[in-house]
Amino acid sequence: MKRIVIKVGTAVLTQNNNIAKERMLNLVTLIAMLKKKYDVVLVTSGAVAAGYSTLKLDKRKQIGKKALAAAGQPILMTAYKKKFDIYNIHTAQILLTEDDFDSRKRTKMFQEIINAHLENGILPIVNENDITSTPEQLFGDNDQLSANVAYSIDADLLVILSDIDGYYDKNPQEFKDANIYKTVNELPASTLIDTSTPNNEFATGGIVTKLKAADYLIKRGKRMFLCNGFDLSAAESFLLKDKHVLGTIFEPKANNM
Repeated sequence: MKRIVIKVGTAVLTQNNNIAKERMLNLVTLIAMLKKKYDVVLVTSGAVAAGYSTLKLDKRKQIGKKALAAAGQPILMTAYKKKFDIYNIHTAQILLTEDDFDSRKRTKMFQEIINAHLENGILPIVNENDITSTPEQLFGDNDQLSANVAYSIDADLLVILSDIDGYYDKNPQEFKDANIYKTVNELPASTLIDTSTPNNEFATGGIVTKLKAADYLIKRGKRMFLCNGFDLSAAESFLLKDKHVLGTIFEPKANNM
C-alpha cells in the first residue's frame, strides 16, 4: 500500500481564533476515504491558535507561544478525536523537533513508532514540539517538518493543504492574469528566498516555506502536491481518482527518478 503524508495548515484549520469544525470534519472525511487506499500520516498545525481560544497571550513572545501550544495541543487533539471517532479511526499524537531528524537513534525510534501505528490501522498525527524545545531545535514551520517526515518514513507523496490553489507564476492576489503551474520539476534558488507572509496571524508558513519543502523532496527523488485545503475537491480528484484537475505537483524529472 502506498504511503502519503497530509499536511494541513493553521489557516485551513482555524477561523476567528477557533477550530474551524466544518473544515476539520471535511478533512477527516477525506482521510477516512484515503485510508482505504493509502497508509496515511497527518501533519497538523493549529495548536497555538487553538490555545488562544482559552489563553490570550502574545504568541510573538517565546514563552507566550509555548504556553499557547501547551494549552492548545489537547484542544486540537480532542477535536480531531471526536471527528475521527465518527469513522472508528484511532489516532496517536507524535511531537517532533528538528533534532529528531539529526540523530540516527531518534529518527529510527519515531520511524518504528509510525510504522507500528500504520501496521495497526492507527492514524499518526504529527506536530512540532513547541513546548519543551529551544528555537534552535525547531524547523519553525510545519511545511519543513512535513517534508522531513515524508522523506524519513519513505512516503510516496506529501500533500500540503493550504489557503491557495497551487503555485502560480505571480501573486494571484495582485495579478488577475496569474497562471497556476500544473507540474514543477525544479525550483530556482531565487524562488526560495523571496519574502512572503502567511495570511493567518497564527500561521508560520507562506508560499516560500512550501517551495522549500518541495525543493527538499524533489532533490531526494520524492513528490509533493500543493492544493487548496478549503475546497478539498482537487485533493480528492488527485488522490482518489488519479485526476489532476487543480493544484501543483512537484516532482523530479522522469530521468532523475
